[in-house]
Amino acid sequence: MDSREEQSLDELLNRLLVAFENKMPFNKLLGLKIDSLHLGEVRLRLEMREELIGNYVHGILHGGVIASVLDVAGGMIAIANAFKTKENLSENERMEGIDKTSTIDIRIDYLRPGRGQYFIATANVLRSGRKVAVTRMELFNDENVLIAVGTGSYLVG
Repeated sequence: MDSREEQSLDELLNRLLVAFENKMPFNKLLGLKIDSLHLGEVRLRLEMREELIGNYVHGILHGGVIASVLDVAGGMIAIANAFKTKENLSENERMEGIDKTSTIDIRIDYLRPGRGQYFIATANVLRSGRKVAVTRMELFNDENVLIAVGTGSYLVG
């Protein structure tokens, strides 16, 4: 990849970052912030808030929030990777592909209760084809304790 292609890809990733963080109402409702977005990995941050608690007695993160955060991370890295694999398309055509992206299947394994001041979700691509990407996601708390893992399949074509 030459420097012009890298610059174009960086611009697309920045546009994706803005779209996911500022234009998607559900992501805003959750309070998701993107720490980093590269072709190899995405890192999202979620601050613990009272509205996100599922078990009020123990004050732990709701399982649906965990699943949602991991799904967003998986979808983001699937789209970012699709930008690279669809480099023959224009920037606008690749950005328009975001609305065609959807979750086909997701599996979440809850390993520990969601305790923490904040949480970090990471995701990377296991396999990416012309139409489907498979991703691996992980959620850690502020003490770097693994809370949940997931695997997702996403339609990207």
